[in-house]
Amino acid sequence: MTGALLVVGDVVTDIVARHRTPLSAGTDTSAEIRTLPGGAGANVACWAAHRGGTEVRLLGCVGADSAAWHERELTAAGVRPLLVVDPEARTGTVIALVDGGASAERTFLTDSGASLRLSSDDWSASLLDGVGRLHLSGYLFFAARTRTLVAAALASARARGVPVSVDPASAGFLKELGVERFLALADGVDLLLPSEDEARLLTGVPDPEDAAARLSRRFPEVVVKRGGRGALVGRGGAVRDRVPAVSAVRARDSTGAGDAFTGALLAALLTGASSADAAAEGCRAGAWAVARVGARPPSRTES
Repeated sequence: MTGALLVVGDVVTDIVARHRTPLSAGTDTSAEIRTLPGGAGANVACWAAHRGGTEVRLLGCVGADSAAWHERELTAAGVRPLLVVDPEARTGTVIALVDGGASAERTFLTDSGASLRLSSDDWSASLLDGVGRLHLSGYLFFAARTRTLVAAALASARARGVPVSVDPASAGFLKELGVERFLALADGVDLLLPSEDEARLLTGVPDPEDAAARLSRRFPEVVVKRGGRGALVGRGGAVRDRVPAVSAVRARDSTGAGDAFTGALLAALLTGASSADAAAEGCRAGAWAVARVGARPPSRTES
């Protein structure tokens, strides 16, 4: 597979608060707070560009309040931004509450803002010119307006023979939407990239290997992201590869680790890697991501 990677998804502003003690209701909790660029779609694009080997483009929607900043940050990361600027909505914002302990687990408060204002009106089949893979952020599936774009993009990709991947993105939002509805909307997707929790939710089975196998009967390929337990690659109703995690990483912030995995994996696939090798690259990127604060890799000026 050759050509560029086109990512369609959310671009948001992350406010990351790392607290080392439990949150104290009704009073103060000391925290280290940073404002950083984020958004699952944008993060995937940046990690794919960081891995290198292919051109990476991003279609997303932002508000005029921070459009210039987000465009600069994406460009600095090596991504070609194709940003729709909404004059009425503000850029989406996510507050990430990150446990400063060993797990670095995070909890999100999400205001999707302009990121859910994309629609089929913002799509053109010409966006696939020179594209070897299309990736859709799962957040696009959770609002009526963005679902029109999903349908248009999938139809264009099928017509051109461009493989499509989807990351379900949020177990919480999946529950709200409904599993069967999500699976119907994702019909025709070539590669599904759920987390372990999302895979369990989508299948109703507790064992992640069983979940990966079951999902691979519905999608040509499934890669289940398991965080510190690596990844599972499923095809044809069975788990074909069990990819180990990268060990001995000091976790600081798990925000964006799954996006890092996805971005590196997709870039590797575009440059000819096998699914198992691409998943291994995803595990390495995910490990690097949790060792950093924020959801993006270092920009080219940093590295």
